[in-house]
Amino acid sequence: MHTVVERELELNMVLSPERSIPVPARLIYRTDDPYAVHVTFHVGSDSPVHWTFARELLVEGVFRPCGEGDVRVWPTKPDGRSLVCIALSSPDGDALLEAPAAAVSAWLERTLRIVPPGSEGPHLGLDKGLSALLALASRDDAGADGPWPADEVEPGA
Repeated sequence: MHTVVERELELNMVLSPERSIPVPARLIYRTDDPYAVHVTFHVGSDSPVHWTFARELLVEGVFRPCGEGDVRVWPTKPDGRSLVCIALSSPDGDALLEAPAAAVSAWLERTLRIVPPGSEGPHLGLDKGLSALLALASRDDAGADGPWPADEVEPGA
């Protein structure tokens, strides 16, 4: 069984230095995908926009600029308000979002209590999957006729 930590937030999408619009979003962390955070944005279209990126990127971005490429995160403090900026780039376009730092930090702390950094590996379920795969392989080895046809061709065939 896995645990899910969710948080509804209203982010601001920055359209220009003077103008931004509110964007409802949901932060999602699942222990069965322990290295990632999932963010769903409801941008007024029929279907929400989903982004997935490294939890570590968001954790670090609360304190200092980080990331390169498609996702960049950094803290800022305009007018005394602590914000986390998230810049997203895709072939469909770019977006700059501002999130309240306190809300993002509180949500991240909940995820870090459930799966502390460095302890993500066992949550992936690789041992269980590998055991099942090895059991299947040893069962196949027991019989000469496995699920695949033999590579040998009969003479005259």
